[in-house]
Amino acid sequence: MEENKVLLSVKDLVVRFRVRGRILTAIRGISLDILENESIAIVGESGSGKSVFTKTFAGMLDGNGYIDGGDIIFDDAELADTHVSLNPVNRKLLARAEHSLNASSPLEFGAETWRALQALEQEKADRSSLSAEEAEALDTEISELVFRRTELFNQKQTLDPRKEKDRIREADGTLKALDQKIRSLQEGKKQKIAERKRKAAADRDWQQELQNRRQALEARYHSEISAAATEAQKQRNTVLAKEIVLSVGRYSPARRRRAFSGLLNALKEAMREGKDLSAEAVRNAVFDPVTFRVRYLDETGEALHGTCVINLAHIKDPTDWTKIRGTRIATVFQDPMTSLNPIITIGKQITSIILKHQDCSEVEARRRALELMKKVGIPNAENRFDDYPFQYSGGMRQRIVIAIALSCQPKILICDEPTTALDVTIQAQILKLLKDLQREFNYTIVFITHDLGVVANVADRVAVMYAGQIVEYGTVEEVFYDPRHPYTWALLSSLPQLAKKDTVLYSITGTPPSLYNKITGDPFAPRNPYCMKIDTLKEPPMFPVTETHFAKTWLEDPRSPKVRKPEIIENIHEKLIEAFNI
Repeated sequence: MEENKVLLSVKDLVVRFRVRGRILTAIRGISLDILENESIAIVGESGSGKSVFTKTFAGMLDGNGYIDGGDIIFDDAELADTHVSLNPVNRKLLARAEHSLNASSPLEFGAETWRALQALEQEKADRSSLSAEEAEALDTEISELVFRRTELFNQKQTLDPRKEKDRIREADGTLKALDQKIRSLQEGKKQKIAERKRKAAADRDWQQELQNRRQALEARYHSEISAAATEAQKQRNTVLAKEIVLSVGRYSPARRRRAFSGLLNALKEAMREGKDLSAEAVRNAVFDPVTFRVRYLDETGEALHGTCVINLAHIKDPTDWTKIRGTRIATVFQDPMTSLNPIITIGKQITSIILKHQDCSEVEARRRALELMKKVGIPNAENRFDDYPFQYSGGMRQRIVIAIALSCQPKILICDEPTTALDVTIQAQILKLLKDLQREFNYTIVFITHDLGVVANVADRVAVMYAGQIVEYGTVEEVFYDPRHPYTWALLSSLPQLAKKDTVLYSITGTPPSLYNKITGDPFAPRNPYCMKIDTLKEPPMFPVTETHFAKTWLEDPRSPKVRKPEIIENIHEKLIEAFNI
């Protein structure tokens, strides 16, 4: 495969959901590069996190979901290119930013002392309260009991008072016991904290020592930050000020003022902590919580010019998402009938998207819509333009969904099981259509699927997901013909096409682990027939098999015993060619 440019780079992504008072970690530290113009398939059991992973690309997580760590860097030169006019308002902002940064720069001289002061405050907090580990253990126990109580209460509500009185009485007794235990733990926590505070306050010698150390550090700190900013700092601050103005220039006046103040405060805090603001990664991380950074490139007398570092994991403003979702990253969902509005005509649904994202008239939008309908294979498009979705077959509706997704010529097309709801014959047509259109529009396809036949025919690369992690990825040939992770072995062994006559179909024993709980070791270990002791103790790293093939299993460690893959997937090459007509 040609060496394509990285279009989307995911690094250490963590996604969590708040569910009934508990935290579910759906994505656990995924890193993956998606290349320009490639087709990559993401496969795995239901609940492995495939759809959640791709929803983060377009900001489509459910309301109770949030990204808790990591980066999603989208490299789109056209979207990233930024110009901000140097009008009087922006010149004033530029001067204010530079003055504020120069005034904050001396804080960097006292960064080491500042960290010592923070450590002193943490020492006082630890001595006067529970340690982080103690507090976490207690909170986890209380949270588990509250969840059990909620589940039992909901179950009790479903019982029939006339026929299931005994079960209701039993549930009431258990609920009462749970309430008592929860109150006991909460009271015990309060008492422990109060006791620690009392002991810390009674230790006069320690209090005096803490006060003396604090006074000495504060005196040193005020001395260190009394110096003036150096020339090197001022030169750096000139560039930083331009990056601030570039980063907030696209917003409305009110939003611009908030972002401007937020960036100045974030940079001041970074200086106080002694962060190296000359490092690109550090500077990006400081900007991201407020707005993504625009890297300064050059300027004329009339405008500043820069390029955005588009981190999709940290986009806060809805207007930023409108420039990405649909226009740069589009999605084709599983069921076309739920993707289309049943009371709006097909033509109107396509033209409304074109009008929203592209600068054109209604006549031009109609022309483009008809052209797209013809490209996706809708016969007699002019006469079908004003039909409603119910007048189309399932395959034609999915073609319309693809037309809508491609109406703004996105860079990435996410296909979330786009053929599952369709007849087998229509599935093949839709897959061929997606590949044909890819050659014409040069987009990247991200396939989410359970069907390994789809993967074999469509994808260039495969990423295998399990329990919110990618456990193996590589080219189709590498993952199909030389799989290395036991979970990949199990998935391939489950293919009905590989089963012999009069034999029982293979199935993976057990169930995936609960993502509410902290997982120790390899998450596949309880279901892995090749499990070793280390699999239950320590999470494996991602081992390189080749330059393009990686597997997250201890079996790839040179110290591990050599294990042969299952007999059913030995010499799988010829079987797959015959089964999937590759």
